[in-house]
Formats: sequence, structure tokens, C-alpha cells
Amino acid sequence: MKLTSFKIDNNLKVGLVSQGKIVDLQATYSLMANADFPSDMLSLLESGDVGLKKIKRIEKYLEKCREKRENTSTHTLLYDFNRVEILSPIPRLRKNIICLGLNYIDHAIETNSPIPSNPIFFTKPPTSVIGMNDSIVLPKCSNKIDYEVELAFVFGRTGRNIKEEDAYDYIAGYTILIDITARDLQKKHIQWFKGKSLDTFAPIGPYLVTRDEVVDPHNLDIVMKINGKIMQKSNTKNLIFNIPTIISAISMDMTVEAGDIVATGTPAGVGYTRNPPLFLKPGDIVEASIEGIGTLRNTVTI
Repeated sequence: MKLTSFKIDNNLKVGLVSQGKIVDLQATYSLMANADFPSDMLSLLESGDVGLKKIKRIEKYLEKCREKRENTSTHTLLYDFNRVEILSPIPRLRKNIICLGLNYIDHAIETNSPIPSNPIFFTKPPTSVIGMNDSIVLPKCSNKIDYEVELAFVFGRTGRNIKEEDAYDYIAGYTILIDITARDLQKKHIQWFKGKSLDTFAPIGPYLVTRDEVVDPHNLDIVMKINGKIMQKSNTKNLIFNIPTIISAISMDMTVEAGDIVATGTPAGVGYTRNPPLFLKPGDIVEASIEGIGTLRNTVTI
């Protein structure tokens, strides 16, 4: 399933992408079952299997409507994409995003960094999150703004000291994250948090693709384009530390919860390692694509 958070008429909704439309899950379930449905993505994730079973019921209901050729658009609230605003899957996170640095060998090489022997973690705050078609705003404090495409996963349940063999049981699904970075701030502060945490520096989306639809998260093509030109192109099979290893390391004596997001790192091709360096400028179109998940598109503004 492809799940999304969206706005229509200034109302926040949680939706399902189905047959080229967006299904208002709460309104549809209320109509068909006369019962409550979680009103936002975080509540849906916290509901666990109960919420997923409700979505399955909605899918079956829609299929029956299609078989009967009923006009579902009027009584189940199916929206065209051009009518809604697609948000980040979880528009307002409770915690910082956990990110991995130097988790592709080719990226470590291009930055003249040693290959890490353990996962390198840093975070980005909830205030940096934006969604599909939102603007990446160039800050006044930096003129060296870089891009990084990353596969991200979202936890679907609470856990601590999670074993690698149990790791996938804790994943709700996968999405795309663009790790925007002010390289001069990163260098100035001798750490990664500030330079990667400015407002609009974490586009996420466009969907949360449930775990069952991603057969192998370690064999997905991953691409970054700037103004239609490919800047990064790789495959998640090139991750240094795979997802079970990441989950085990993160959860070691630290609790993770439903809705927590982890970005798994970026491949080679970032802007500051190029000759000459390439930094984002006003008007640039940034498109991050991952096989089976979709394309996250944002425009750069001042």
C-alpha cells in the first residue's frame, strides 16, 4: 500500500493511493463501517495491525464498488491528485530524524573519508521537514547548499534492543528523504547537526510504502536529478550497513517508537565533491526517485 498525508480545503487527511486517486481513509471507513479510523498517519501507525486491517477492508470495499461500477467518487471521497496538497507522510514528527552518514562506500571515497567500521548517526529536527512540491528555502547564513537522496524507513512499533533477525517486524514502511546540507556550516561547526537541520532541509515523501510491498529494500535503484540531469545514481545493495544492522545499532539500550524515521545514507555524486562544486540555486528542480516508492519533487527558492 502507498499511504499519504494530504490536505484538502485546509483539512489534514490520511490517504491511500488507489487506481490513480487518493482515498480519504477516515471518511470512507466511517461511511462503510460506521466506525472510527485514525485521523492522521502517526495515529494510524500506532494502531498497528488493527489499522492495516481496516485499510484492507476499505480496499475490498472499493473493489466491490468498481465491480458494480458504482460512482465511488461521490460517496467514498476519492480525490484527484491535482485537488490536494501532498504532505510529508508524517507532517509533524515527535522526534528528530535519525540519519546515517557515509553509508555508501563510493560516497565515503568521494569525501576522502575512511570507510566506517560502525554506523555513524546524526539527527535532523522535525522543524526541517517539508513534503512533496514544497520549497527548499535557501538560507541567508550559507551559500553552499548541497543535496543527498536517501532511502528512509519508518518504525511501526515500539522496541528496544532489537535483534537483527527481528528487525523487519518493526518496520511500517519506506519513503524517500532528501538530506539538504549547508556544507560551510557543517565545516564551521565541526559536526553535522546544524548544517543539516535548517528549516526545509528534510523533504520527505511522497508516500509511505508499506513493508509488504518492498520485497527487498537492499535492491532498489536510487536516483537524484537536478533540473532533469542525473547527479546521483546507485542501488541500495551498495549500503555499507544494511537495515537490520542499523535497527539493531540504533535500538541498543534506546527505545524506538512508531513514527520514528531513519534515513539510511546517500551514494556518491553530491555537489561539493564535484569539480567545480555544484550547489543549489534559486529555481532548481530537485527530484529524488527510488524504485517502488516514487519520486519526491521540490523547488529551490530564496
